[in-house]
Amino acid sequence: MTKYLFLAVIIFLFACNNNQSTPEETTTTIPLTGIAAPQNINLNIIGIYPHDTSAYTQGLEIYNGKLYEGTGDFETSSLRITDIKTGKVEHKHVMGTKKIFGEGITIFKNKIYQLTWQSNIVNVYDVNNIDNPIKTFSWPYDGWGITHTATDLIISDGSANLYFVNPDDFKIRTTLQVTDNLGPVNSINELEMINGFVFANVYQSDFIVKIDPANGHVVGKIDLPGLQQQYFLNQIVKGRTDVLNGIAYDSISKKIYITGKRWPKIFEATFN
Repeated sequence: MTKYLFLAVIIFLFACNNNQSTPEETTTTIPLTGIAAPQNINLNIIGIYPHDTSAYTQGLEIYNGKLYEGTGDFETSSLRITDIKTGKVEHKHVMGTKKIFGEGITIFKNKIYQLTWQSNIVNVYDVNNIDNPIKTFSWPYDGWGITHTATDLIISDGSANLYFVNPDDFKIRTTLQVTDNLGPVNSINELEMINGFVFANVYQSDFIVKIDPANGHVVGKIDLPGLQQQYFLNQIVKGRTDVLNGIAYDSISKKIYITGKRWPKIFEATFN
C-alpha cells in the first residue's frame, strides 16, 4: 500500500509540473507605441439639413458657401455642387463608367482634384467649370480620400498611409503612417484639413480621427455612434443607407459638416 501511495504522489507532482506554463505558452502583451491616447473631441450639432440619398459620398468640400461633393458607384459617380441648407443639387457632372468609380475630392488653388478608386486616374477641374476635366494625372494606388496643406496634396489609399503629393506632377514627396497609442490605424478614408490637422473618416467606423501631419500621430478622436438611429431611423433603407463618410469645414464660419454614404441628412456642427 505504501509503495502505491508513494507512486501516486510522484504522478501527482509530475502532473503539476507539466501544467506550469512554458515561456512559449505565456500570454504576449502587445507593446504600446509610446504615443499618448487620443483626446476625445466633442461636437455640438447645431443644424440638420437634407442630403441627396443617391449620393454615395466620397469627398466633401465647402467653397464660396456651396457644398462640393464627389460621389462613388460605377456609372453614377459624380462631381456635384449642392445648396447646403436645402440639399438641392444645383449642378452635377457624371464622370463614372463601368470601370470608373469616383472617390475623394479637394479644392486647391482654384482647381478640384477628384480621385478614382482602382483605375489610377485623377481628374482635375477648374473650380468654375466642373463639366470637363482640364487635365488628368496617374496615381499608382487606390484613391480614397484627399485634402491639402499650403503646398501639398495629401492622399489616402485605404491603408494606414498618408501620401504627401506634389500637385503639379503628382509625384509623392513623403509617405506618413497614421498611428495611435495602439499601433497603425488602417482604413483611413475621407480627409479634411482643419486648423493644421488632418481629420479623417476611418472606413466602416463611427468615429473620426484627428491626425498631426508632422508625424502621423492620432491626437484626437470624435466618436459619433448612433447618428442614423437617433436622427433618421425611419429613413434608413436596408442595403443602401451606408456608413459615416464625408467631412467638410467652413473656415469662415468655423462650422464642420458631416454626412454618410446615401444618408438623407447632413449635420452642421461646431467644436465644443
